[in-house]
Amino acid sequence: MDTVVIVLAVAVVLLALVSVAALVIVVRRTGGLAPPAGPSPEQLSAVTAEVNEELERARREAEEIRGRAEEDAGEIIRKSESLAESAAAMRKEVEEEARVLKTELKELRADLERREGRLAEREQRLDEEARRQAERARKLAETETELADRREDLDRIAERRREILERVAGLTAAQARGELVKEIENQAKREAALIVREIESEARKEGEKRACKIVTLAVQRVATEQTAESVVSVLHLPGDEMKGRIIGREGRNIRAFESTTGVNLIIDDTPEAVLLSCFDPVRRETARLTLEKLVLDGRIHPQRIEEAYERSKAEVRDLCVRAGEDALVELGITEMHPELVTLLGQLRYRTSYGQNVLKHLIESAHLAGIMAAELRLDRDLVKRCALLHDIGKALTHEVEGSHALIGAEIARRYGEHEDVVHAIEAHHNEVEVRTVEAVLTQAADAISGSRPGARRESLEAYVKRLERLEEIAQSYEGVDKVFAMQAGREIRVMVRPDAVDDIQAQVIARDVAKQVEEELTYPGQIRINVVRESRATEFAR
Repeated sequence: MDTVVIVLAVAVVLLALVSVAALVIVVRRTGGLAPPAGPSPEQLSAVTAEVNEELERARREAEEIRGRAEEDAGEIIRKSESLAESAAAMRKEVEEEARVLKTELKELRADLERREGRLAEREQRLDEEARRQAERARKLAETETELADRREDLDRIAERRREILERVAGLTAAQARGELVKEIENQAKREAALIVREIESEARKEGEKRACKIVTLAVQRVATEQTAESVVSVLHLPGDEMKGRIIGREGRNIRAFESTTGVNLIIDDTPEAVLLSCFDPVRRETARLTLEKLVLDGRIHPQRIEEAYERSKAEVRDLCVRAGEDALVELGITEMHPELVTLLGQLRYRTSYGQNVLKHLIESAHLAGIMAAELRLDRDLVKRCALLHDIGKALTHEVEGSHALIGAEIARRYGEHEDVVHAIEAHHNEVEVRTVEAVLTQAADAISGSRPGARRESLEAYVKRLERLEEIAQSYEGVDKVFAMQAGREIRVMVRPDAVDDIQAQVIARDVAKQVEEELTYPGQIRINVVRESRATEFAR
């Protein structure tokens, strides 16, 4: 408002100056301040017009100046109001910040007071602990002094006792020590003899076990009669009259068949069936196909037997090659010598403890590949090792030596990698294991052969073990249901919640585990899970 007043005052001053200037102009044109000597009306009207024009111009300029002054005053007022609002906002912000700072300062002061209180309490506890430690040290010093005194007393008592014992026994300490050493030496010799005897007994048992294993492997290599299924094939006939044709006049056909194929042909009272028996499964399969072709053709005589045998032998050879190739395709293995593929296919007709050898090799290769992938090793190399580890079983007993060493020699002869050869020869520890591939081959072989149901003699024991596990758990009071799960590695026991509480459930789990350990023999460990579940059921009607 002060600025507006100043501007208006300036405008009034300017109007006054304009009026003075107009009077000066009039005076100059009229010739000074002297009284006119009778001006004419025209001159007066002209002067009056000029003065009016000057006044009008001065008025317009004054109006313009006043308008600009008002605009400037309005702008100044608006700026003043804006500055006042900004100042008010800044004052509010400053006040808010000051309030926040006061709050934080108050919190910091309270936190500082709490910390000072905790420090004071800690110092007080430390002082008390120091006093307790000092008291404890003093008591320990007193105890050590008492112990030293007692030790001296005990030493004196021991010395007197030794003197009394020496006087009573008539022996000095050195003599008594010698007697004691001699007695301990004799006792140690007796214990050593017992340990040696136990070691010899264990070694004898282990030797018998390994001898049984060697004999078993030898029997398997020779492929002698173990079970009827592994050495006998059955061929069904369209009728019993076909048996007469097979025998021939005075047994001519059957003799020719047996001499050509090397397989025993057994014709008994079994209706519409004959038996073929031979230790070599490939030869037995060849003879079966030969007899099958002869029966279908109906013409049976020595010449036809030889022709059918040659065709069947070629067919079995093709079947062996196809079986080996199918195994390689299934495992994704390439570039193997044709002779190895043929030998691999021949294992299709061999069994080990009732387990098909070719299927065992394929399963072992899959297992070894999975383990190699987990260990980030060469899967193809490990699969190759596991697939060929029993290749020596394809040969007959005419070749001497264990199947592991024979298989290694065959693989080396047909250009297999040295790691593959070593895995084959070491998979029964006949050669010291030196590579990870050999270890994985051993593991895959053991897993494939020991899984439940893989081999005939382990299946019955496996089933009986599962049944016994359920019987043991079911025999306890309060048990509702029992399930042997995960191939016998877990027993799940469901108990009745109204008859068994949580503590009794733990007791049942411990008792079942203890009884299983005492009664059964099993690989690894068995988990016993006792489940006690309470359910509350209501119906909203």
